[in-house]
Amino acid sequence: MCKIGVIGGSGIYELDEIKDIKEITVHTPFGDPSDSVIYGKLFNHDVYFLTRHGRGHRIPPSDINYRANIYALKSLGVEKIFSVGAVGSMKEEIHPGDMVVVTQFIDRTFGRISSFFTKDIVAHVSFADPVCLEFANVIYRSSKNIYQRTHNNATYICINGPQFSTRAESKLYRSWGVDVIGMTNVTEAKLAREAGICYATLALATDYDCWKDNDAVNAFDILEIIKQNVNNAKKIIVETIKNIQEVRHCNCKDSLKNALMTQKDKISYETYNKLKILLKT
Repeated sequence: MCKIGVIGGSGIYELDEIKDIKEITVHTPFGDPSDSVIYGKLFNHDVYFLTRHGRGHRIPPSDINYRANIYALKSLGVEKIFSVGAVGSMKEEIHPGDMVVVTQFIDRTFGRISSFFTKDIVAHVSFADPVCLEFANVIYRSSKNIYQRTHNNATYICINGPQFSTRAESKLYRSWGVDVIGMTNVTEAKLAREAGICYATLALATDYDCWKDNDAVNAFDILEIIKQNVNNAKKIIVETIKNIQEVRHCNCKDSLKNALMTQKDKISYETYNKLKILLKT
């Protein structure tokens, strides 16, 4: 049995195959997560669903309490996080409606707290490969089984939002060779790595940002594409969880090994108590 977290939009947990559904309220030392966690049983795995923006999409990308979200899943024993989110396509060949498995990030956010290690303690984890490639490969193969229009090994540029890009920004990002653009996932990935959790992203392409032709992105059109693709996303989640191996062969769980810089006797009791579920990983 493996404990799996799924971070996505409202209703993503409404799967016919899931059993024993219950709602769990979690409080963390970093505040409350975006919403309560929905628990269910799927193929003998414990699955924990968390709505990234809160039910009803109430929280903008820059105001999400990412630390609380990841900590909450860690405290429930989650070992793998399957992140699902909408993105803009920065490549002609990635059409709206396509699925994209992300393996690299460029972080253009600002003002966010993207580390658990901010007071009395310093840690520098490896982030060269920001997702769990073992888990990402399972998601890619599972997605291809369900939906042929799935792309692999994509680079996701994460902007702060909540505004979409200007045309000048969009063209600049395209010149960097990125594949998709979004506002959330890199912050989740950084915190998941510090927490020793495998993290991978399935991105749902909804638009061409504003680089293509004279079109501009608007939220209404994005929601329409998301509605069309939500059933495929649910099927891919089910297929992925069915194919997950219980034993982890990656190094994600050992992310803090040789990463802590602070001497143990210099870590305050308050800080240690706050981070003990991470430090004992």
